[in-house]
Amino acid sequence: MELGIFARTYARPTLEAVLDAVRDQGLTRVQFNLAGVGLPTVPEIVPDDVSQRVRQAMDERGLTVAALSGTINLIHPDQAERAEGVRRLAGLISAAPALGTHLVTLCTGTRDAANMWRRHPDNDMPEAWADLLAALAELLPAAEAAGVTLGVEPEPANVVSDAPRARRLLDELRSPALKIVFDGANLAAHHPPGEATDRLRDAAQLLGADVISAHAKNLNAGGKEVATADPAGVLDFDEYLAVLRSFNYRGPLLLHGLPEAAVPESVNFLRRKLAGAG
Repeated sequence: MELGIFARTYARPTLEAVLDAVRDQGLTRVQFNLAGVGLPTVPEIVPDDVSQRVRQAMDERGLTVAALSGTINLIHPDQAERAEGVRRLAGLISAAPALGTHLVTLCTGTRDAANMWRRHPDNDMPEAWADLLAALAELLPAAEAAGVTLGVEPEPANVVSDAPRARRLLDELRSPALKIVFDGANLAAHHPPGEATDRLRDAAQLLGADVISAHAKNLNAGGKEVATADPAGVLDFDEYLAVLRSFNYRGPLLLHGLPEAAVPESVNFLRRKLAGAG
């Protein structure tokens, strides 16, 4: 496993300054968001000169784009807004290879119109699931044509809220362009430590063969994001790394959801864990 980080962890005035901060931590893999070049996460278009600038800046620093964020609310309750988001996202997927990656990560969405990270009771309705399938049915042909994989992350607040729902999604769509982003903190959230470990192992059994990326995030008992090494975090990283190894995961392990000040300690913490030093 190779450590990386979400570029948005760093607040800097330029793309180059953000990537310098990543490089200075000795990290080589980046989850990139087009906000880093002053565009919306999912813009109307990705200009060629922007793609060239991102590729050049990454290459000059020995960095690679592990994934590109493509977060829109795929089950937004407003049909017109949902359709516009899907249209733009299809364009972003087609542009991903020019930006240096073949993985675009998605948010499966919520019926909450104001906040796509907030749970809504209607997420559990059959109509929400049908809308998600319809959106992905539009996006998957664009992904397959571009040689891009779409990464779905089970998140408690979204319609794909856990590992069983993620497995159901994969089984219903049966596309080689649809894979899983494995986030241990999300999968363990709201469960006591012993049960959290069981949930991770169950998720590995269900999803391990389809995992394409993994996150190194931590949450406290209240669900708030904390530093990776924070002792108040719910995720036991020894168990988490053992779970990732159980299905022979060898992809990037991406830090996110932590303040910049906590990055050096968290990077060192994870390096020790990966080296087996505890």
